[in-house]
Amino acid sequence: MVGTGPTVGWAGRAGGARQNHAVRSIRPPTRRLVGFLAGLALVGVVTVALLPVRDSATVATPALLLILPGIVAGFFGGRVAAGLTAAVAAVILDVVFIEPYGTLDVHVTDDLVALLTFGAVAVSVATLVELATARRRSAELRAVEILALSREKETMLRAQERLAIEKQALEQIEEARRALLRSVSHDLRTPLATIQAITSDLRDGASYDPGTRDELLDLVGDEAERLDRLVANLLSMSRIEAGALRPELQAVDVHELISATAQRLSRVLREVRLEVCVADDAPLVEVDYVLVDQVLTNLFENAARHTPPGGVIGVEARPLDGMVEIAVSDQGPGIAVEEQRSIFEPFRRGSDSRSSGLGLAISKAVVEAHGGTISVGGAAGEGARFTFTVPVHHARIEAS
Repeated sequence: MVGTGPTVGWAGRAGGARQNHAVRSIRPPTRRLVGFLAGLALVGVVTVALLPVRDSATVATPALLLILPGIVAGFFGGRVAAGLTAAVAAVILDVVFIEPYGTLDVHVTDDLVALLTFGAVAVSVATLVELATARRRSAELRAVEILALSREKETMLRAQERLAIEKQALEQIEEARRALLRSVSHDLRTPLATIQAITSDLRDGASYDPGTRDELLDLVGDEAERLDRLVANLLSMSRIEAGALRPELQAVDVHELISATAQRLSRVLREVRLEVCVADDAPLVEVDYVLVDQVLTNLFENAARHTPPGGVIGVEARPLDGMVEIAVSDQGPGIAVEEQRSIFEPFRRGSDSRSSGLGLAISKAVVEAHGGTISVGGAAGEGARFTFTVPVHHARIEAS
């Protein structure tokens, strides 16, 4: 694409040069005629103006003034028009202003020298004017070409900037694709391998005591639920990237939503203690139940992954400025400040994380789709605290 632009530009300039050459080949006769006619007109004006005073003035006065028509002719018509005008002016000078008037006879050597000098001066001045005019026109053409080149350069620079932006976008898409492949290959393969290994052993008739057998079956269930959450996150990310995330709002009780999510994740949370504190004055919220449940699921799973066995995961909910603020805190290693700025980006994992890097990005998109905000606090070594807000439900009064 970039290579095509300059080629077209040079072709356009070449075409313009051929067109200018054609114009120059057509215009000179017209220009010479216009210049010559202008010179003749000015010769007539000067002659008429000087006739009343020709007897009282010297020959030098009309000679000097009759140089002007040659200059004008040279300016408009070039050197040929200036020479012809100077010749006519010389004839007029001899016939009208040198005695005997009305004839071309030259009897005095001084008069002959004056005529020759006049002609030489007129032609020289006209030539200088014509050369200056040619230089001016050449400078104007160069200025036009420089302006055209400058505009073409700006166009090329804009095209390069656009290509750079497109390249960056493609690189980001490629990086996201690679991250997705890494996520799928690792995060989906690990639970599948566990399930496959256990089911193979059970199918082959491996002998396990009832306690071990139940533990293995629980492990299969845990890994199946983990797969379900990973697939749900992948589907949600595809909806977000396609711009198809549209919350279906309804009135939801915050305490009920938190309790239901915790009950569903009981296996994930079995090695930690969940402490829920919902303010007594916490109102109903206007949210998409399934989507906000997914946000809590991602935050609970993230907290359980980083909290040591026997640790506490705290969940709080309280009204705040027309919204309801929900916070999930853990007793894990915390998140470094430099990682907090990018932790909500897709496929962004913490330094010691084993997650897919999708959960927090999806949570951010869901919360923002509800008109809320999400953030993370806590320093390294102090545990992490994720806080998000959702809108309060306002009862609608329907007309009877």
